[in-house]
Amino acid sequence: MAEAPDELINLERSAEEERAKLAGLAGDEYDAQWRRWREASQAVQAAITAHAEATEASRYEIEQAVKRAVRHTEKDPAE
Repeated sequence: MAEAPDELINLERSAEEERAKLAGLAGDEYDAQWRRWREASQAVQAAITAHAEATEASRYEIEQAVKRAVRHTEKDPAE
């Protein structure tokens, strides 16, 4: 299983934050935020591809590891 470097995790978190900001927007505000999200998402994809090529790892496995690290983090049991 591929590991997700902190740099990629941070980029994915930023992209997810931009995506979340789309909620409740409409019209020009939505379009502008959608472009910010798209740019952040493209940066994540480019970084994943570059990392996969540099490490000769599976791009798919790296992407899945990044998504798991960002979207499926364990919650503190005290919460």
